[in-house]
Amino acid sequence: MKRSTALAATAALAASIALVASGCSASSSGSSDGSSSHPVTPTFWGSYGNGGNSAQQDALNKTLIPAFEKANPGITINYVDIPYDSLHQKLTTSAAGGTLPDLVRSDIGWVPQLAQLGVLTPLSQSMSDFGTLSKAVYPGTLTTNKYKGKYYGLPLDTNTRVLITSQKALDAAGMSTPPATFDQVKQMAAKLKGTGVSVFADGGLGGWNIFPWIWSNGGEITNASLTKASGYLDGAKSVAAVQFLVDLYKEGQIPNLITGNQGATSTSDGLPTGKYATILDGPWMKAIWAGQYKDFQPIYAPVPKGDGASTSVVGGEDIVLTASSKNQAAAEKFIRFTQSEKFQIEMAKTGQMTVVPAFASKQAAIDPYFTTFADQLKTAKSRLAIPQGDKVDGILSAALTPAFSGTTSVKDALTTAAQQIDPLLTGK
Repeated sequence: MKRSTALAATAALAASIALVASGCSASSSGSSDGSSSHPVTPTFWGSYGNGGNSAQQDALNKTLIPAFEKANPGITINYVDIPYDSLHQKLTTSAAGGTLPDLVRSDIGWVPQLAQLGVLTPLSQSMSDFGTLSKAVYPGTLTTNKYKGKYYGLPLDTNTRVLITSQKALDAAGMSTPPATFDQVKQMAAKLKGTGVSVFADGGLGGWNIFPWIWSNGGEITNASLTKASGYLDGAKSVAAVQFLVDLYKEGQIPNLITGNQGATSTSDGLPTGKYATILDGPWMKAIWAGQYKDFQPIYAPVPKGDGASTSVVGGEDIVLTASSKNQAAAEKFIRFTQSEKFQIEMAKTGQMTVVPAFASKQAAIDPYFTTFADQLKTAKSRLAIPQGDKVDGILSAALTPAFSGTTSVKDALTTAAQQIDPLLTGK
């Protein structure tokens, strides 16, 4: 997004939020207007407390919801925290039974599936200011809400993976900065040969793991219309990216953790203990290492690039409105509030990255380490936004494991995967 466009979008977004704060709505849709004479209580399901994360849930319940309710008399948000591992099942069960809440903090991978079920309201049609709101967020995060040409939600929080290394690893390889290219990764591997340190480690062969390497080498997963993987996932640049990893694996420079060896050292332990020189991971690792490896000082850098630009994968959650909501106008007001600086920066204090690039500098002021992740998000892409997206990881892992073990070629493995993904894209 150009700076001028981002500033204009942010100004318009601020105006929209101001309307909400004054009790006005930019959308007249819905059966309840949320005014003081018609009190309403939209229900909001999410997993802010997942894993005992009291900081995020406290920020929502003690600061953000009260601020919204004060600015919007007559609207009371009923937040229900549900463990992440149970939320998806509860959503699908409730969809079948017609008992969904008004709002859901949905994993980005669930939105297409819920949209296909017909239980979500397309915000791009129901919210008159959706265009303004959508232009203010990172493009990669927005696409996670798209299904068959409509947008069924807005990004709520986000994350991505970047390269993480250590000064010890750089010193061992005689490097002053982290590897920025595929060639520099190869050079680092050569320097580390015989030291017992693997140049790179990862915990799987799914899209979260493989796609950043394919995109950063100029490859693609599907065509632009998301209808065909054959010819793209197994295209020359995609094959070359995976071959790059396979070659390192065969040289002993990537451990078999990547092919599913549960007994291998995890990336979260292997990097700080010096067993691995680099990994790809997200902003949550800082807090994990602060508790387990207090003296470890990670170094964050962009995903190395091959024949393309450094590109990573988008993670996070979206906020969606259910089609069965009886409080649509009030719920849409809360959706607008989640896009505001107050909501985004308050959540950034708890480790949730903002989806609005215009707020990135204030996020960095909270903790400078966010900067690398925010920069990476400018080009990050979403995984396949299809209802059967959860099947893609299994297809990739099953097809690529033989390529790493040497029983098939990378080209054949990716062709097999593409042929299995094609029907998922067309719904056949």
